[in-house]
Amino acid sequence: MRAAMAGAEVGDDVWGDDPTAAALEAKAAELLGKEAALFVPSGTMANQIALLLHCQPGDEVIVGRGAHTRLYESGAGAAWAGVQFAEVGAPDGTFSADDVDAAALPDDRNLPRTRLVAVENTHNRGGGRVWPRAQLDAVAARARARGLALHLDGARIWNAAVATGTPERELAAPFDTVSACFSKGLGAPVGSVIAGPREDVTRARRFRKMLGGGMRQVGVLCAAALYALEHHRSRLADDHANARRLAAGLAGVAGVRVDAEKIDTNIVIFEVAGTPAAELARRTDASGVRLHAIAPARLRAVTHLDVDADGIERAIAAVRAALGG
Repeated sequence: MRAAMAGAEVGDDVWGDDPTAAALEAKAAELLGKEAALFVPSGTMANQIALLLHCQPGDEVIVGRGAHTRLYESGAGAAWAGVQFAEVGAPDGTFSADDVDAAALPDDRNLPRTRLVAVENTHNRGGGRVWPRAQLDAVAARARARGLALHLDGARIWNAAVATGTPERELAAPFDTVSACFSKGLGAPVGSVIAGPREDVTRARRFRKMLGGGMRQVGVLCAAALYALEHHRSRLADDHANARRLAAGLAGVAGVRVDAEKIDTNIVIFEVAGTPAAELARRTDASGVRLHAIAPARLRAVTHLDVDADGIERAIAAVRAALGG
Protein backbone atom coordinates (compact mmCIF):
# COMPACT_ATOMS: atom_id res chain seq x y z
CA MET A 1 0.00 0.00 0.00
CA ARG A 2 2.79 2.44 0.84
CA ALA A 3 4.52 1.59 -2.44
CA ALA A 4 1.26 2.36 -4.28
CA MET A 5 1.07 5.70 -2.48
CA ALA A 6 4.67 6.57 -3.31
CA GLY A 7 4.15 5.74 -6.98
CA ALA A 8 0.73 7.39 -7.37
CA GLU A 9 0.14 9.59 -10.40
CA VAL A 10 -1.25 12.86 -9.07
CA GLY A 11 -2.73 16.14 -10.21
CA ASP A 12 -4.75 18.90 -8.55
CA ASP A 13 -8.03 17.41 -7.39
CA VAL A 14 -9.55 20.80 -6.58
CA TRP A 15 -9.30 21.45 -10.33
CA GLY A 16 -10.57 17.93 -11.01
CA ASP A 17 -7.42 16.66 -12.70
CA ASP A 18 -5.98 14.11 -10.26
CA PRO A 19 -6.09 10.84 -12.24
CA THR A 20 -5.76 8.55 -9.21
CA ALA A 21 -8.62 10.30 -7.43
CA ALA A 22 -10.73 9.94 -10.56
CA ALA A 23 -9.89 6.23 -10.78
CA LEU A 24 -10.83 5.64 -7.14
CA GLU A 25 -14.10 7.52 -7.49
CA ALA A 26 -15.03 5.54 -10.60
CA LYS A 27 -14.19 2.25 -8.85
CA ALA A 28 -16.18 3.18 -5.74
CA ALA A 29 -19.18 4.29 -7.79
CA GLU A 30 -19.12 0.98 -9.68
CA LEU A 31 -18.93 -1.11 -6.50
CA LEU A 32 -21.69 0.89 -4.82
CA GLY A 33 -23.91 0.90 -7.90
CA LYS A 34 -24.17 4.68 -8.18
CA GLU A 35 -23.57 7.11 -11.04
CA ALA A 36 -20.68 8.92 -9.36
CA ALA A 37 -18.64 9.16 -6.17
CA LEU A 38 -16.50 11.78 -4.45
CA PHE A 39 -13.45 11.21 -2.25
CA VAL A 40 -13.58 13.03 1.09
CA PRO A 41 -11.20 13.05 4.08
CA SER A 42 -13.56 11.33 6.52
CA GLY A 43 -16.81 9.48 7.02
CA THR A 44 -18.06 12.36 9.12
CA MET A 45 -17.63 14.74 6.19
CA ALA A 46 -19.37 12.28 3.86
CA ASN A 47 -22.36 12.07 6.20
CA GLN A 48 -22.48 15.82 6.72
CA ILE A 49 -22.46 16.40 2.99
CA ALA A 50 -25.38 13.99 2.70
CA LEU A 51 -27.33 16.03 5.25
CA LEU A 52 -26.57 19.19 3.27
CA LEU A 53 -27.68 17.53 0.04
CA HIS A 54 -31.01 16.27 1.34
CA CYS A 55 -32.07 18.75 4.01
CA GLN A 56 -32.73 22.41 4.79
CA PRO A 57 -32.13 24.06 8.18
CA GLY A 58 -34.90 23.08 10.57
CA ASP A 59 -35.53 19.68 8.98
CA GLU A 60 -35.61 16.44 10.95
CA VAL A 61 -33.71 13.23 10.16
CA ILE A 62 -34.88 9.79 11.31
CA VAL A 63 -31.96 7.64 12.54
CA GLY A 64 -31.39 4.48 14.55
CA ARG A 65 -30.38 4.55 18.19
CA GLY A 66 -26.75 5.49 18.67
CA ALA A 67 -26.38 6.54 15.03
CA HIS A 68 -22.97 7.92 14.16
CA THR A 69 -24.49 10.99 12.47
CA ARG A 70 -26.22 11.97 15.71
CA LEU A 71 -23.80 10.77 18.37
CA TYR A 72 -20.24 10.80 17.04
CA GLU A 73 -19.98 13.80 14.71
CA SER A 74 -19.57 16.58 17.30
CA GLY A 75 -23.04 18.00 16.73
CA ALA A 76 -22.17 18.83 13.12
CA GLY A 77 -25.64 18.02 11.85
CA ALA A 78 -27.05 20.87 13.91
CA ALA A 79 -24.08 23.19 13.35
CA TRP A 80 -23.76 22.90 9.55
CA ALA A 81 -26.95 21.46 8.08
CA GLY A 82 -29.17 22.83 10.84
CA VAL A 83 -31.05 19.55 11.29
CA GLN A 84 -32.35 17.71 14.31
CA PHE A 85 -32.57 13.96 14.76
CA ALA A 86 -35.42 11.63 15.69
CA GLU A 87 -33.77 8.54 17.19
CA VAL A 88 -35.87 5.39 16.85
CA GLY A 89 -35.77 1.62 17.04
CA ALA A 90 -33.79 -1.04 18.86
CA PRO A 91 -30.55 -0.67 20.86
CA ASP A 92 -28.63 -2.37 18.03
CA GLY A 93 -29.38 0.55 15.70
CA THR A 94 -32.00 -1.16 13.56
CA PHE A 95 -35.57 0.06 13.25
CA SER A 96 -38.73 -0.88 11.43
CA ALA A 97 -40.98 0.59 8.78
CA ASP A 98 -43.53 1.21 11.53
CA ASP A 99 -40.88 3.20 13.42
CA VAL A 100 -40.56 5.43 10.35
CA ASP A 101 -44.32 5.98 10.36
CA ALA A 102 -44.32 6.77 14.08
CA ALA A 103 -41.47 9.28 13.82
CA ALA A 104 -42.40 11.03 10.57
CA LEU A 105 -44.18 14.27 11.38
CA PRO A 106 -47.26 15.59 9.57
CA ASP A 107 -46.97 18.56 7.23
CA ASP A 108 -47.62 21.38 9.67
CA ARG A 109 -45.94 24.79 9.74
CA ASN A 110 -45.57 24.45 13.53
CA LEU A 111 -43.48 21.28 13.20
CA PRO A 112 -40.06 20.48 11.77
CA ARG A 113 -40.21 18.89 8.35
CA THR A 114 -39.25 15.21 8.33
CA ARG A 115 -37.02 14.97 5.28
CA LEU A 116 -34.51 12.12 5.49
CA VAL A 117 -34.15 8.56 6.78
CA ALA A 118 -30.53 7.62 7.48
CA VAL A 119 -29.49 4.00 8.04
CA GLU A 120 -26.11 2.85 9.42
CA ASN A 121 -25.03 -0.56 8.10
CA THR A 122 -23.12 -2.07 9.78
CA HIS A 123 -24.07 -0.25 12.97
CA ASN A 124 -21.11 0.77 15.11
CA ARG A 125 -22.84 1.33 18.43
CA GLY A 126 -24.89 -1.81 17.81
CA GLY A 127 -21.72 -3.93 17.84
CA GLY A 128 -21.22 -4.17 14.09
CA ARG A 129 -24.83 -5.17 13.54
CA VAL A 130 -25.77 -6.03 9.96
CA TRP A 131 -29.27 -4.97 8.97
CA PRO A 132 -31.50 -7.89 7.93
CA ARG A 133 -32.15 -7.41 4.21
CA ALA A 134 -35.93 -7.69 4.43
CA GLN A 135 -36.03 -5.10 7.21
CA LEU A 136 -33.78 -2.75 5.26
CA ASP A 137 -35.97 -3.01 2.17
CA ALA A 138 -39.15 -2.46 4.21
CA VAL A 139 -37.76 0.71 5.81
CA ALA A 140 -36.68 2.02 2.43
CA ALA A 141 -40.07 1.29 0.87
CA ARG A 142 -41.92 3.05 3.68
CA ALA A 143 -39.63 6.08 3.43
CA ARG A 144 -40.22 6.23 -0.32
CA ALA A 145 -43.98 5.99 0.19
CA ARG A 146 -43.75 9.02 2.44
CA GLY A 147 -41.62 10.99 0.00
CA LEU A 148 -38.55 10.90 2.24
CA ALA A 149 -34.97 10.84 1.01
CA LEU A 150 -32.67 7.96 2.01
CA HIS A 151 -29.00 7.98 3.00
CA LEU A 152 -26.89 4.96 3.90
CA ASP A 153 -24.03 5.50 6.33
CA GLY A 154 -22.08 2.59 4.91
CA ALA A 155 -18.81 3.26 6.69
CA ARG A 156 -18.51 -0.52 7.07
CA ILE A 157 -20.61 -1.56 4.07
CA TRP A 158 -17.66 -3.72 3.00
CA ASN A 159 -18.12 -5.76 6.20
CA ALA A 160 -21.87 -6.03 5.66
CA ALA A 161 -21.31 -7.32 2.12
CA VAL A 162 -18.83 -9.99 3.22
CA ALA A 163 -20.94 -11.06 6.20
CA THR A 164 -24.08 -11.53 4.10
CA GLY A 165 -22.57 -12.52 0.76
CA THR A 166 -24.47 -9.61 -0.79
CA PRO A 167 -22.71 -7.24 -3.22
CA GLU A 168 -22.29 -3.69 -1.94
CA ARG A 169 -24.34 -2.31 -4.82
CA GLU A 170 -27.35 -4.37 -3.71
CA LEU A 171 -27.07 -3.12 -0.12
CA ALA A 172 -26.82 0.46 -1.39
CA ALA A 173 -29.51 0.18 -4.08
CA PRO A 174 -32.47 1.49 -2.02
CA PHE A 175 -30.63 4.68 -1.06
CA ASP A 176 -30.22 8.03 -2.80
CA THR A 177 -26.74 8.48 -1.38
CA VAL A 178 -24.25 6.24 0.40
CA SER A 179 -21.04 6.92 2.30
CA ALA A 180 -18.30 4.30 2.59
CA CYS A 181 -15.01 4.31 4.48
CA PHE A 182 -11.55 3.08 3.46
CA SER A 183 -9.76 3.63 6.76
CA LYS A 184 -11.50 1.07 8.95
CA GLY A 185 -11.47 -2.64 8.10
CA LEU A 186 -9.87 -2.01 4.71
CA GLY A 187 -6.79 -0.52 6.36
CA ALA A 188 -6.16 2.62 4.29
CA PRO A 189 -4.71 5.50 6.31
CA VAL A 190 -7.50 7.98 5.59
CA GLY A 191 -10.55 8.65 3.47
CA SER A 192 -14.15 7.92 2.54
CA VAL A 193 -16.48 8.49 -0.38
CA ILE A 194 -19.99 9.74 -0.85
CA ALA A 195 -21.75 8.24 -3.85
CA GLY A 196 -25.05 8.88 -5.57
CA PRO A 197 -26.60 10.48 -8.66
CA ARG A 198 -24.12 12.51 -10.71
CA GLU A 199 -26.03 15.73 -10.06
CA ASP A 200 -25.83 15.19 -6.29
CA VAL A 201 -22.12 14.38 -6.44
CA THR A 202 -21.51 17.60 -8.39
CA ARG A 203 -23.24 19.49 -5.59
CA ALA A 204 -21.30 17.43 -3.04
CA ARG A 205 -18.02 18.63 -4.56
CA ARG A 206 -19.02 22.19 -3.77
CA PHE A 207 -20.02 21.27 -0.21
CA ARG A 208 -16.70 19.46 0.22
CA LYS A 209 -14.90 22.67 -0.69
CA MET A 210 -17.06 24.67 1.73
CA LEU A 211 -16.26 22.25 4.57
CA GLY A 212 -12.50 22.40 3.90
CA GLY A 213 -12.20 18.98 2.29
CA GLY A 214 -10.92 20.10 -1.11
CA MET A 215 -7.33 18.86 -1.24
CA ARG A 216 -4.66 19.08 -3.92
CA GLN A 217 -2.48 16.06 -4.81
CA VAL A 218 -4.95 13.77 -3.08
CA GLY A 219 -4.03 10.87 -5.36
CA VAL A 220 -1.43 9.88 -2.79
CA LEU A 221 -4.28 9.01 -0.42
CA CYS A 222 -6.58 7.67 -3.12
CA ALA A 223 -3.88 5.20 -4.19
CA ALA A 224 -4.02 3.67 -0.72
CA ALA A 225 -7.80 3.41 -0.90
CA LEU A 226 -7.61 1.79 -4.35
CA TYR A 227 -5.11 -0.74 -3.04
CA ALA A 228 -7.42 -1.46 -0.10
CA LEU A 229 -10.42 -2.04 -2.38
CA GLU A 230 -8.46 -4.38 -4.62
CA HIS A 231 -6.64 -6.39 -1.94
CA HIS A 232 -8.38 -6.15 1.43
CA ARG A 233 -12.11 -6.62 0.89
CA SER A 234 -12.14 -10.40 0.63
CA ARG A 235 -10.05 -10.86 3.77
CA LEU A 236 -12.63 -9.10 5.98
CA ALA A 237 -14.00 -12.57 6.74
CA ASP A 238 -10.81 -13.15 8.74
CA ASP A 239 -11.65 -10.15 10.93
CA HIS A 240 -15.16 -11.48 11.50
CA ALA A 241 -13.80 -14.87 12.54
CA ASN A 242 -11.33 -13.18 14.90
CA ALA A 243 -14.13 -11.13 16.45
CA ARG A 244 -16.15 -14.27 17.13
CA ARG A 245 -13.08 -15.89 18.69
CA LEU A 246 -12.53 -12.81 20.85
CA ALA A 247 -16.13 -12.81 22.04
CA ALA A 248 -16.01 -16.53 22.83
CA GLY A 249 -12.81 -16.07 24.81
CA LEU A 250 -14.08 -13.06 26.72
CA ALA A 251 -17.26 -14.95 27.61
CA GLY A 252 -15.08 -17.27 29.67
CA VAL A 253 -13.47 -14.47 31.70
CA ALA A 254 -14.92 -13.89 35.15
CA GLY A 255 -16.55 -10.47 35.40
CA VAL A 256 -17.21 -10.16 31.65
CA ARG A 257 -20.60 -10.40 29.99
CA VAL A 258 -20.82 -10.75 26.21
CA ASP A 259 -23.24 -12.49 23.87
CA ALA A 260 -20.84 -14.42 21.65
CA GLU A 261 -23.73 -15.57 19.44
CA LYS A 262 -24.51 -12.02 18.30
CA ILE A 263 -21.24 -11.08 16.61
CA ASP A 264 -22.13 -10.20 13.02
CA THR A 265 -18.88 -8.66 11.85
CA ASN A 266 -15.72 -7.19 13.40
CA ILE A 267 -16.97 -5.30 16.48
CA VAL A 268 -17.28 -6.82 19.95
CA ILE A 269 -19.04 -4.85 22.68
CA PHE A 270 -18.89 -6.33 26.16
CA GLU A 271 -19.73 -5.38 29.74
CA VAL A 272 -17.63 -5.70 32.87
CA ALA A 273 -18.60 -5.89 36.52
CA GLY A 274 -16.56 -4.69 39.49
CA THR A 275 -14.07 -2.62 37.46
CA PRO A 276 -14.94 0.63 35.64
CA ALA A 277 -14.65 0.24 31.88
CA ALA A 278 -12.24 3.18 31.61
CA GLU A 279 -9.96 1.63 34.23
CA LEU A 280 -9.97 -1.72 32.43
CA ALA A 281 -9.05 0.04 29.18
CA ARG A 282 -6.18 1.81 30.96
CA ARG A 283 -4.87 -1.49 32.34
CA THR A 284 -5.03 -3.37 29.04
CA ASP A 285 -3.46 -0.45 27.17
CA ALA A 286 -0.41 -0.83 29.39
CA SER A 287 -0.04 -4.37 28.03
CA GLY A 288 -0.48 -3.33 24.41
CA VAL A 289 -4.19 -4.10 24.00
CA ARG A 290 -6.34 -1.11 23.15
CA LEU A 291 -10.01 -1.13 24.13
CA HIS A 292 -12.48 1.75 24.04
CA ALA A 293 -14.74 2.46 27.01
CA ILE A 294 -18.09 3.53 25.52
CA ALA A 295 -20.05 3.59 28.80
CA PRO A 296 -19.25 3.21 32.51
CA ALA A 297 -19.40 -0.60 32.24
CA ARG A 298 -19.16 -1.21 28.47
CA LEU A 299 -16.19 -1.49 26.14
CA ARG A 300 -15.70 -1.89 22.42
CA ALA A 301 -13.05 -3.97 20.67
CA VAL A 302 -12.56 -3.95 16.89
CA THR A 303 -10.69 -6.52 14.83
CA HIS A 304 -8.90 -5.46 11.63
CA LEU A 305 -6.10 -6.49 9.31
CA ASP A 306 -3.40 -5.66 11.87
CA VAL A 307 -4.88 -8.06 14.45
CA ASP A 308 -4.10 -11.73 13.84
CA ALA A 309 -5.24 -14.87 15.66
CA ASP A 310 -2.34 -14.65 18.12
CA GLY A 311 -3.35 -11.09 18.88
CA ILE A 312 -6.82 -12.29 19.83
CA GLU A 313 -5.33 -14.68 22.37
CA ARG A 314 -3.16 -11.90 23.79
CA ALA A 315 -6.21 -9.65 24.09
CA ILE A 316 -8.21 -12.28 25.98
CA ALA A 317 -5.27 -12.88 28.31
CA ALA A 318 -4.82 -9.14 28.88
CA VAL A 319 -8.47 -8.67 29.88
CA ARG A 320 -8.31 -11.68 32.19
CA ALA A 321 -5.15 -10.37 33.86
CA ALA A 322 -6.53 -6.83 34.13
CA LEU A 323 -9.59 -8.17 35.94
CA GLY A 324 -7.42 -10.15 38.34
CA GLY A 325 -8.09 -13.54 36.75
